Amino acid sequence: MLKHLSRVRIEFNAFDRRNAAALEFLAQCNSQKARESNPKCDVAVKRRTDDHPPFVQVTFNNGQEETMDCTQLTAQSIRRSILDRAEEMETAQMFKDAGLQWPVVIPDQEAELARRMQGKSR
Repeated sequence: MLKHLSRVRIEFNAFDRRNAAALEFLAQCNSQKARESNPKCDVAVKRRTDDHPPFVQVTFNNGQEETMDCTQLTAQSIRRSILDRAEEMETAQMFKDAGLQWPVVIPDQEAELARRMQGKSR
């Protein structure tokens, strides 16, 4: 997961009951496997003393940032969001490197045909 990131910033109030996802995500970031995947990734933690909701802010290797409010998320959903976004960026880069247009525009007729075929295979 960290291999796609250059920076992770996690902020939370230790006495706030809403910080479970942020703390679990921090534990995942500090795992040996995660750290070995990208030792250069900067993981910063700020313990707050105010009522600001806990959040995770990640900076991807290409400089794009995403901030996630952890009050309604699980650590797994934060991780999944990062991996999905990284996969999307990798796909876009592959298309760009190949000189192809991204995103791919699928004509309505083809999309409808694919939906019908998918419904028949179930």
